[in-house]
Amino acid sequence: MTAATGVGSSSTSPNSRHLDGEQSMELHQVRYFLAVASTLNFTRAAEQCNVTQPALTKGVQKLEQELGGQLIYRERQLTQLTDLGKEVLPMLERTLASAETVRRRAQEFQRKEVAPLKIGLAPSISASLVLDPIAEIAKLVPGLHVELREGAAEKLVDLLLEGEINVAMVGDVQDVPARIDDWSLFEERYVAVLAPTHRLANRPSIGIDDLRETVLLERADCDVAPKIWQSYFPGNPPQLGHCSGHDLHLQHMAAAGFGVILAPEHMPRLPTLKTIPLEGDPVLREVRLLAVQGRRYSPALDAFVKVARLRDWSVVARTVVNRGACPASEEMHAAHEFTAAISKVSA
Repeated sequence: MTAATGVGSSSTSPNSRHLDGEQSMELHQVRYFLAVASTLNFTRAAEQCNVTQPALTKGVQKLEQELGGQLIYRERQLTQLTDLGKEVLPMLERTLASAETVRRRAQEFQRKEVAPLKIGLAPSISASLVLDPIAEIAKLVPGLHVELREGAAEKLVDLLLEGEINVAMVGDVQDVPARIDDWSLFEERYVAVLAPTHRLANRPSIGIDDLRETVLLERADCDVAPKIWQSYFPGNPPQLGHCSGHDLHLQHMAAAGFGVILAPEHMPRLPTLKTIPLEGDPVLREVRLLAVQGRRYSPALDAFVKVARLRDWSVVARTVVNRGACPASEEMHAAHEFTAAISKVSA
C-alpha cells in the first residue's frame, strides 16, 4: 500500500533560511497554494498560474517549509488539504487579496487615478463645512478620494505630525507646535438647540440663569466644553443629562424633550428643533485650519488649503444651517469669492 505523503520533503536547506533562522513567505507561493486549494489538481493549478507543474510544486513545498507543516495531502490521484492547510487557507486568501489591493492602489496612484485627501475634524466641527469645498475640488482633481476622521484637537495635531491625516479643522486648540501652520477661517457663536415644546423655546434669547436651571445634553470630547463651563458655570457644575459622541443622537434626544444642546451656530440641525441665541453671545470660538509646514502638498491638499483659506466662511457658516436665509447679495458675494479661490487653485 502506498503511504500518503505531502508535496515534498519537509527538510529545509540551510541556504533557504535567513541568518535569523526565519524564511520569507513570498506571494507567488501563496498564489500557488490557493490555486491548488481551489482546484485540488496540480496540473490545473499550474495552468491557472501560468507556470510549470514542477515550479508550482516547488513553490508550495517552500511555503510548507516556511509554515512548518504539511498543507496538501496527496495519495495516488487524491489531492486534499490537511488540517493545517484548511486552517491557514482563509488567512492566506486575505493576505493575497490585501496584497493585490495594495498593488492596484499603488498603480492607480502612480497613474494619478486616485488622489487621497485625509481631513481631520474636531468633535465640534461639522462635516457640512467641508462638503462644498470637496465638491468643487473634485472638479479640478481627478480621482479625489476623501477620508474624514474625527478626533480631539490635540489628537489631530499628533495625526498631522505622524502623516496620518493631511489637514485638520479644529476649534480651540492649545499650544500648537511650531511645525504646524495655523490659519483662522472664521469666528462663530454658540447657540441653544432645543425642542419647540421646551419651556425656553419661545424666548428671544436664553440667559445664563435659564441655562443653570436647564438640563444640558453633553457632547462627548467637545473641545469647546471647557470654555462653555467656565463662561456659564464657573463655580457650580451644570445639570448634565444624557451624553453622546454623535451630534445626531443628541439632536434626537433634544427633539424628544430630554434637554438642551449648546452647539456651534453652523451645526446642521433636525427640522424639528429650534435654535435660540444666548444672551450676549458669551461663547465665541474660532474655526481654524491646520497643516504641517514644509511638507510637499499633493494637488488635492493644495487645492483644499487654498479654497479653505480664500472662502468667505462668514456667509457659508450662516447658510449651512438654513440655505437661502441669507440675502441674495451675500450669496452672490460668497459665490464671487469662491470662484476667485477656484481660479487661483487652477492657476
